[in-house]
Amino acid sequence: MSYLIEETICALSTPMGVGGIAVIRITGPKAFDVTQQVLDRPLQIEHGYRAQFARLMSHSNVLDEIVAVVFKGPNSYTGEDTVEISVHGSLFIQQRALEALQAAGARLANPGEYTMRAYLNGKMDLSQAEAVADLIAVESEASHKQALHQMRGGFSKQINALREQLIEFASLIELELDFSEEDVEFADRTRLRALLHHIDEVVSHLIDSFALGNAIKNGIPVAIIGPPNAGKSTLLNSLLNEDRAIVSAIAGTTRDTVEDHIHIGGVRFNFIDTAGIRDTTDEIEQMGIARSFDKARRAQLVLIICDGASMAPADLIHFEQEVKEAAGLDKIYVKVINKMDQVMDRLFGEEALYISAKESQGIEDLKSHIAKLSQVDRMHQSETIVTNARHHQSLLQAQSSIHSIHAGMEQGVSSDFLAVDIRKTLHHLGEIVGKVQADDLLNSIFSKFCIGK
Repeated sequence: MSYLIEETICALSTPMGVGGIAVIRITGPKAFDVTQQVLDRPLQIEHGYRAQFARLMSHSNVLDEIVAVVFKGPNSYTGEDTVEISVHGSLFIQQRALEALQAAGARLANPGEYTMRAYLNGKMDLSQAEAVADLIAVESEASHKQALHQMRGGFSKQINALREQLIEFASLIELELDFSEEDVEFADRTRLRALLHHIDEVVSHLIDSFALGNAIKNGIPVAIIGPPNAGKSTLLNSLLNEDRAIVSAIAGTTRDTVEDHIHIGGVRFNFIDTAGIRDTTDEIEQMGIARSFDKARRAQLVLIICDGASMAPADLIHFEQEVKEAAGLDKIYVKVINKMDQVMDRLFGEEALYISAKESQGIEDLKSHIAKLSQVDRMHQSETIVTNARHHQSLLQAQSSIHSIHAGMEQGVSSDFLAVDIRKTLHHLGEIVGKVQADDLLNSIFSKFCIGK
C-alpha cells in the first residue's frame, strides 16, 4: 500500500449507510481546487473554519445542497488544506459525490490514510495515531479513558522523556569511541547506572500494566464453573439482569457455553456460563465439560460456584482442586456459595462469597469483589496503562537491551559494546512513538484503520 502525500484524497468519514447527513473529507495540496470544481459558487478560503452553504454539482446538474467547512493547513487534522462537506445521507448522493470529486482530481483514500498524513506531517506521533483507532473502537468507559489519555500524548511523554535522558548518555558514549586510544570516560558510569535503573523500573511497570490494559481493551473473561444445578445459568442471568441462559432443575441442561458481557466500574467483563462438571457417559455432555475446562483455561478470573444447600465443604475443596489442576494456577479463583439463605453461618469459610442467584442477593457484592480483584480501580488513577500489543513487544525488547547494558557495565566491557546496546534500547523505545520509521510497520498499523480516518 502506498501513501503519496502530494496527492489529494477524498473519502466518506461517517459510516456507510443511510442517515441524516454524511460527511465527506477532502485533504491534500489541491483540496480547495478539487472541491471548488464541484460547487456552484466560490469556496470561501480566506479565513477558513466557517461553514458555508453551496450546491454540489454532478455532470452540470445539482446533486445536493450541502454545507462545506474549510480547514487551512497546518491547522487541520492532517496538517494539510482540508474541506469537509456535509451531504444528505442518501447512498446515491454519497456515491455520486465521491465520483464527482474523483473526476475533479482527487482519489479515494486508503484505510487510515488521513491519520497517516497527520503522523507524517507531525500532528501526532505513532502511539497517538494508534490511539485514534482505539478511540473509535472503544466499548467501555475504561478503554475510552485509556485511548483518550494516549491520544493526548500521555504515553508518548513518558517514552520521549526516557529517550531524551538516554540520548544524552548515548552521545557521551559515542564520544568516547572517538578517543578510544586515550582510554577516557566522558559518561559518568554511576549516573548511567542510576538512569538505567530508573528506566528499567518505568519500563517494567509499563510491561506489567499490559495484562490489565489488554483486559480493559478487549474485556476481562470470567468463567462460571461448577457442578450441575449449582446455579451457574441463574447467576449469569442475575448478573446480566435478563434471561440469557436456559434454567432448569434437570441436571446437564447446559451442554455448550453461553457468553455475554456487562460493564462493572466502567470495564467490560465477558461472562461465560459453562456446562456442569461431573462424571458422565453422555458423549454430548462430555464435550460440553471439555469446553468448560477450555474456557476456564482461557479466563482471567474463574467463579467456582456450588449449591451451598447440597454440597459439603470437603466436596467443594476437592472440586476446586480438580478445576485448578485442569485450568491452571495463573488466574484468579473465587468461591461463590449459592443459596445463601440455606447455608448455616459461614460454613464454607470467610473468603467465600455468599449469594442467592435466584433472588439476586449478594450480586452487587460479587460485582464489587470481581472489580477489585481485576484491579479496575487502577484505571481511575493518573497512570499510563499499556493496551497495545505492539507497544508491549517493543517494551520487552527495550528491557532486554537495558539488561544487556547493565551486564556489560558489570563485566567492564568497552564503550563500543555499550553503545550498541544503548542504540538498541533507543531504537525499541523509538518504535513506540515512531522515531524509527519502517514502511512495512506503518502500512501494517494504518491498514487496520477504517476508510475516512
